Formats: sequence, structure tokens, C-alpha cells
Amino acid sequence: MRVRGWTGVPKRSAAVVAVALALTVVTSAQRTMKPVLHGAHWVAITGKPLGATAGAMIFQKGGNAVDAACAMLGAVTTMWDTLGWGGETQALIYNPHTKKVIAIDALGVAPTGATPAYYKAKGMAYPPEYGPLAAVTPGTPGGLMTMLAEYGTMSLKDVLAPAIQMADGYPIEAQLANGIEAQKRRIKEWPDSKAVFLPHFGMSREAPEPGEMFRQPDLAATLRKLVDTEQQALAVGKSRKEAIYAAYDRFYKGDIAQEIARGTQEQGGLITAQDLANWKVHIEEPMMTTYKGIEVYKLQQWTQGPAMLQTLNILENTDLQAMGYNSARYIHTLYQAMNLAFADRDFYYGDPYFPPDEPMKGLLSKEYAKARYQTIDWKRNDPNVKPGDPYPYQGGTNPYRELLDNWGKAKTDPADWDAAHQQAFDESFLAGTTSIEAADQEGWVVSVTPSGGWNPAFIAGKSGIGLSQRMQSFVLDASEGPFNVLEPGKHPRVTLTPSLAMKDGKPYLAFAVQGGDTQDQNLLQFFLNVVEFRMNVQQACEGANFNSYQMHSSFGQHEIEPGRILLNDETPPWVRAELQKMGYRENFTQLTSGPINAIFFDQKHGTMWGGSSNHGEDYGIAW
Repeated sequence: MRVRGWTGVPKRSAAVVAVALALTVVTSAQRTMKPVLHGAHWVAITGKPLGATAGAMIFQKGGNAVDAACAMLGAVTTMWDTLGWGGETQALIYNPHTKKVIAIDALGVAPTGATPAYYKAKGMAYPPEYGPLAAVTPGTPGGLMTMLAEYGTMSLKDVLAPAIQMADGYPIEAQLANGIEAQKRRIKEWPDSKAVFLPHFGMSREAPEPGEMFRQPDLAATLRKLVDTEQQALAVGKSRKEAIYAAYDRFYKGDIAQEIARGTQEQGGLITAQDLANWKVHIEEPMMTTYKGIEVYKLQQWTQGPAMLQTLNILENTDLQAMGYNSARYIHTLYQAMNLAFADRDFYYGDPYFPPDEPMKGLLSKEYAKARYQTIDWKRNDPNVKPGDPYPYQGGTNPYRELLDNWGKAKTDPADWDAAHQQAFDESFLAGTTSIEAADQEGWVVSVTPSGGWNPAFIAGKSGIGLSQRMQSFVLDASEGPFNVLEPGKHPRVTLTPSLAMKDGKPYLAFAVQGGDTQDQNLLQFFLNVVEFRMNVQQACEGANFNSYQMHSSFGQHEIEPGRILLNDETPPWVRAELQKMGYRENFTQLTSGPINAIFFDQKHGTMWGGSSNHGEDYGIAW
């Protein structure tokens, strides 16, 4: 086995070595902190135990996986896990009747008046991280109602019942309660947020205590307005779908929209009633690539999801199993492949509904991936990796050649960062909200990564709706990514990235994770844990991942730390030493799994295996 001058592992490595390495991995990963969930009828998994319970309640009433996913979405947004009702929802849905995977784009857009010139005039290099000027239009209510109307079976009244009960009052968990207390200085800047989150204002602890009943009367009233509108529509003979869309219209075109616009503008924000009326959910074709015959589906380039597909295309050119799970060679190979894909993400991804057209055909071509693979330095990390040129692979010429040639000049040197700067970068880079996985025996499968409106959230007036902070994911100059420059009405390129995989024409895996720019890194490693190293779904969820910081953060000041790598505490010393020789700067932590939530579909036995990471408070229930 060569180390000096190593140039990758050939595809036809010795079968005996591969099998031995794979068996070693499985044996070492047998014990998990959580058990596998086994279900013959349904599986419901999300970021909090109470959220999973909401899904289970709907399944027990006879709902399908879409109904259950919508109930979980309503519950976790009410729990601020850690997102609010004014955030965004991204989903992939497998429809067993059409045998197709459907993509849901319920991401908000930049409001009227939100231009690069506007923010630059305020002395900002990017839109802010918090407050009314960080807000895009709310997407989650529209996403939930669209999914339910188009693919569910139940009423909005039934599906929102758990969320309404929780808005009336639920025993708040320590994670949120303590997070509110930690963020109370910022929360006090916004009167309606202060009224909701700081019930003990003026006392030494102003946030709720863990276990205290946390009440949100304005949000409960808004959710009841939606249900009342649906029920009135049903009473006059409207269909289930029409009644749900009547509630949708009340949120985006009626009194709720008026209050959101009023409350936002009162605090200096830009969202207008017309912005809300103009916004709509898009039902789309997902992106897809194949890896060893498995179809892997992601959302379009308004998310970072295609970066995982690009990485899989690159990795198909080598033999990962023969390298050994989390060996230095394996880690280096994945890190370099991700470098290439994420450099393309930073430069080329953006809103497909706005010109210019992103070169996705070229980016996802196998030939382009092979050419990118050939550029990997097998001896050292390349801290200066640049985006490639996919245009020749789709029969075109790159219109941004000059920007591409000048790409990659860092604004700041991480060596000059003080402790506070480093902490702020880490928190924004890793920040996560929640994920939702649901499946049923009829064959419906749902994978969702909702986000936005996280603590500390700006609540718009008396709506109870905490708005998304996703404006910060735009750039203000084409030199930082010509496809993601801020414009009114445009979607920012976001990190949210649910996943579905199909094998032999049937569902194989549904998986998602929270965690900002680390999401597709962790999901890639989870997928390879299952496909290459034969881990079961819970082992794969808990498996030790690594994270690269060698891509521009999608948050804050969009900074980058080339060569930095986050490793698990249990990484062996010989692996650490080899990676150091390759130029990596190592950090370590105890849990590096995600947190990932996933469902594996046992095609042999016709059952479902649920996995939920040991990283956070994610939880699942199955039957």
C-alpha cells in the first residue's frame, strides 16, 4: 500500500481488502446510542420529541406521510426548533401513484426596495443577520398548505391541531428556553418579539424557564384564522383543496398579510402587502444524478443541494471502499471533491427564475466531474481551488470568464481573527434548524429541511409570525457570485437541502440534516456510510463525519477558512498526523454526525428503518 506519491485508489482494488475494510467498519459501528426505528405502517422523525409526536398523532388518525409531515412542520415551527412560521420550507416528495419525485420550493424572496445600493448606503457589505432588514417573505405557511392541498388527505384543521394546542401553551424545552435567555438583549430591540419571548421582563431571568408553559396567543389566533377560513369554505361547498387554498389566500392576500407588512414596516423593514400577494410556491422538477445505479434527488440550484450531486459524480471515479472508512486517504479524497463542488456552488448557483441561467447541465455532467477529478492534488490540500468552467460541457461559452479568473481573493485572513470573530464565524457556519422525514405503507415519502425565523426572531406585529433571516445569503457584488446578487423578488441561494434516493425504481433512502453549510457535507457522508460501508441507517446517522470550512459561508460576512477541518475526537493519531502533513488545520469535537434524520426502505422485507442522530434532540416514532 503506497503512501509516498499516492495518486488515488484505482477502481479495481483487491476485493479481499475491500471486504475486510467494510467488515471492520460495520463491526466497529455496531453499537449505537439510539436504536433503529422499525415500522411496517409509518415512520415520523423530526428535530424534537413533541414534533415527532405531532406526526404520530396524524398517522394514528389515518393521515398519509404528507399529512404527518405537515403536522410536524406546524409543530416544530411553533416550537421555534429553531425556526419560526415566517421561515422557508424546502421539500422532496415521492408520489407512489405517479412514481415521481416532486420538489417543493417554498422559499421567500427579497422584498420591494431590497437592492445592493440600499444596503451599501447603510454601510453594509451584506444584508444583516437579524431583524426586519434580514427578512425575506414568509414561505413556510404557503409551503405547508400547498403540500397538504396537493398531496395530503386531511383538512388544515386536523393537521394544524397540534400546532394550535402548542401555541396556546406547551412546556418549553431547555434548549429553546436557555437560547432565548442568551439572546434576550437582541430580542428586546423588537417590541412584539419581546412580548412573546420574554414573559418575565425586568426579572433576573426574563425568558421562560425549562418546563414552563410557553404561550403565543397572537400565533394561535393567526393559525385559527387559517382554520376558520378553511372551514367556512368547506361549509359553502368548496372542495378540500379549494378550502385549504382559501386559507392560503388569507395569509398572503388578506388581513394576516396586512398585519405582517404593517408590523415589519413599522420597525424599518421593507416587506409590503404586495410582496406577500405576489409570492408563490413553486412545484418543481428536482435535480438528479446516479451513483452506482442509485438515483439521488436534490432540489434545484436555489439551494446548495446540487453540490452533493456534483461531489458524487466526482467520487464515482475512485474506489472509496478500498480506502477504508475515515482513513486519511478517504477524508482527503472527500474533502478535495467537496472543495471542487462547493467552489462551483459559490460561483454558479442562484435563483433559476431570474436571469442569467445557471449552467446546471454542464455542472452535473459526468464528463465535467471526470475533468474536475483529474485536478485533485493527492498529496496536499489545495487551499486555492477555484470554480471550474462547465459551459463547454453543455455546448456554450462562459460569459463570466473575467470574474472566474479573479475569483478567490479572501477579504480577511483567518489568522488575523480574534476569538470573538472566530466564534461568530463558527456559529453562523454551523447554525441549524431542523429536518423532517415521513413515510407510510402506501408509499408516500417526504423529506423536508425547513428553516428561517430562528431565535432571536423578529416577530411581525401582532401576527405572531417570526420572519426569516435569509436575506443574508445574498451577495451584493457579482464578483462574489454573479447568479446570487440581490434583486427584489429574487430567491437567495440557501443551504437547505433535503434528499431522496431511489434504487431499482423504488424508494431507497430519505435523509436530511440541519446545519448551514455543513448539510451536504454530512449528507454525503451518511449516504456513503450506507452505500459503500453497509452501515444500517442508525449507524450511518451516528457515524463520525468531518466538516470542511473551505467554502464561503452562506451567512454573516461570507468568509472562508481554507484547509480547516473539523474531526471527531476519536480520530486516531496516525490519521491526524497524516492529515496534518497534507496541510490540514484540525479541530476536534465529540459529536460530528450532523444531526441527520433518515429512513431506509427495506425492499427485501417491505418495511422501513428509521434513524435519528445522537447529535441533538432529534427524535422519531414508528409503527
